[in-house]
Amino acid sequence: MHIVQLANFYGPRSGGLRTALHHLGAGYVASGHQVTLVVPGQRYADEALPSGVRRFSLPAPQIPGTGGYRAVDPHRVRAVLNRLEPDRLEVSDRLTLRGMGVWARRNGVPSMVISHERLDRLLEQFLMPEPVARRVADVANRRMARGYDTVVCTTAFARAEFDRIAAPNVRRVPLGVDLTTFAPARRDDGWRHTLSGNADALLVHCGRLSPEKHVERSVDTVAELTEAGHRVRLVIAGDGPRRRALERRARGLPVTFLGFLSGRGDVARLLASADVSLAPGPHETFGLAALEALASGTPVVVSASSALREIVRPGCGEAVDDRAPAFAGAVTDLLECPEDTRRAAARARAEDFAWPRSVEGMLSALK
Repeated sequence: MHIVQLANFYGPRSGGLRTALHHLGAGYVASGHQVTLVVPGQRYADEALPSGVRRFSLPAPQIPGTGGYRAVDPHRVRAVLNRLEPDRLEVSDRLTLRGMGVWARRNGVPSMVISHERLDRLLEQFLMPEPVARRVADVANRRMARGYDTVVCTTAFARAEFDRIAAPNVRRVPLGVDLTTFAPARRDDGWRHTLSGNADALLVHCGRLSPEKHVERSVDTVAELTEAGHRVRLVIAGDGPRRRALERRARGLPVTFLGFLSGRGDVARLLASADVSLAPGPHETFGLAALEALASGTPVVVSASSALREIVRPGCGEAVDDRAPAFAGAVTDLLECPEDTRRAAARARAEDFAWPRSVEGMLSALK
């Protein structure tokens, strides 16, 4: 069948969304399907990706304050869909492209939307009181769920806001991790020594430097550890609108900003060379960066307010309160465990999330 994947907020630095779309698309092609990925870009482009996916880029303006993200006008997307004539529609945007389910129903095309974020949590980020955010999200989610044949959530955390409204067409399908690219064997002791300097432990934070990721908590965790006499260094890999503010906050602390790493191999080498990875974002609905750290043999400390509490288990990391002292305490606990033990536990947990299993689940949801 011809599967068309739709996404806005997709670009060279769009992190988890781009990674998920590419792996799912490649898996669909490997299963014998034709796949077209429709995304925003600077100009029209029609190209074949190495995976066999056809990527069709539509010109779209940048969205101010997002660090370069773009969003295609839904009218333009509908015009493209009319030409592509898909057999199945997969939408990875519940905000700007939420109405694509209506197009699919009118044209007799089975449709699925993947919920990559919690709408109620997004609204709370914009300083909306929690009860109001929930009511607004419930209304919007009922409307969206009715517009699609299937709503896919990757974790119980992501599914919670749909369970709250008793949406009948929700399925849970976890995402996966590239267990080949991200592996303990990628560890580079020479690079680790260069990055860590005289530190006894190397911490890493990988991801977009945007407000919802709460990268400042990773910086504050280093401040707590340093004040307590621990010799650690934090390496932050990523870029985004919060970078300058974070650099000011980290002034005088053992923190290194690497910027955006374009090569997945470089990211894998960094993660495998670290002792502990930090994922303080409280709104993560899955957390691919944390899972990539686990696959690399590096335990993670995550926000207990996020979906990562479902993924992290004793031995491979800790889920803690959204406070720097709690993160610092968890880092100390993990570093006291034998290195071989914690690295083996991290890798073993990641192996529960292979991409082929996720592809199988998504294809089942698309039927």
